[in-house]
Amino acid sequence: MPGDKSISHRALILGALADGLSRVRGILDAEDVRSTAGVLRALGAEIPELSSNMSVTGHGLRGLRTPKAALDCGNSGTTTRLMAGVVAAHPFSARFTGDPSLSKRPMKRVAEPLSYMGARFQFERGDGLPMTITGSDLRSVDWDTRSASAQVKSAILLAGLVSQVEVRVTERSPSRDHTERMLRSMGVDVENDGNQVCLRPASHLTPVDVDVPADPSSAAFFVALAVLANKGELELEDVCLNPTRTGFLRAMEQMGANISVRDRSTSGGEEIGTLVARPSALKNLQISERDVPSLIDELPLLACVAAGAGVELEITGAAELRVKESDRISTVVQNLRSVGASAEELPDGLRVRRVARALSGTIDPRADHRIAMAFGILSAATGNQITVLNPECVAVSYPSFWKDLRRVVA
Repeated sequence: MPGDKSISHRALILGALADGLSRVRGILDAEDVRSTAGVLRALGAEIPELSSNMSVTGHGLRGLRTPKAALDCGNSGTTTRLMAGVVAAHPFSARFTGDPSLSKRPMKRVAEPLSYMGARFQFERGDGLPMTITGSDLRSVDWDTRSASAQVKSAILLAGLVSQVEVRVTERSPSRDHTERMLRSMGVDVENDGNQVCLRPASHLTPVDVDVPADPSSAAFFVALAVLANKGELELEDVCLNPTRTGFLRAMEQMGANISVRDRSTSGGEEIGTLVARPSALKNLQISERDVPSLIDELPLLACVAAGAGVELEITGAAELRVKESDRISTVVQNLRSVGASAEELPDGLRVRRVARALSGTIDPRADHRIAMAFGILSAATGNQITVLNPECVAVSYPSFWKDLRRVVA
């Protein structure tokens, strides 16, 4: 499996803010991570071309420089929101831009806490990109996000880190905690207490070596493939098993999936292990708001799994899906219908009905990488004839997906 996208972003950003040389092994070489690398280079950071064994030279918490051009974040919301926190704490202005999809995604959710801390934001249209941030010495904040967003939480933590002030973030429920884990490994006092995180001032970041584990969101597609298959077994090695990222595995097990874990270990503060997935008879499932944060990226895939297995699925409390790379609720439902499945939109989720018939047709993922891969798995696992338009959009997170899929089902 390719390296974890979330950890790859953070390894580059925190490596650039550290004092000295950090080594990163197994980084994900995909478009989103390249966007983070490009933005950091535009800010004067020493980021080489992405490779399986690379080094990042950091020049301290305030070592970035005024950019000479706009910061192009491509399709990456993680790049935009995390780097907004970093830039907000530097004494210069920077203009953030992105592709048409990213430009529609809401940014005021990160602008509000950073503005309260003392940064200034200017939006050219609505609450999306382009936006210009003018940074300054920020003040401490105790912020309730009223949601569960690792990107917003991380932006506040990074702003506090660079400004060397204490920040406290409260969420509706705990979101993924890769930022906190990596900060702790670099010597920062970060405390997680349920759905609250507190970062205390640090004068510097100690460089560390990061071994990026396999991405559980990418592994989820092949877990689904094995569970829906008629025979065989798949082993997926060194997958990140961070508890905030394993909601898909828990959901699949509730549906009756035969999944086991062996060779558990810890690397860089992250739990890893080998996943073993086998064909399984699945049953109906309901996903509610409390389940959503730990499997938000895998919900489109879960809908395709239900359609492929001929079982019922109801997802609620997932309104966040409407402001991802596409409106994933609408995109999933419309594409399921286009191949013959029974699905309907809910205001904050979707419902898949039991249908016992072959699925076939053409789907439009609307340039959304996770939608394209989910329907690719639905087609390959069931023998259904589904054509995916614009299949190259998977390069955002998993450039070798189609090659790996062909290899596994050959």
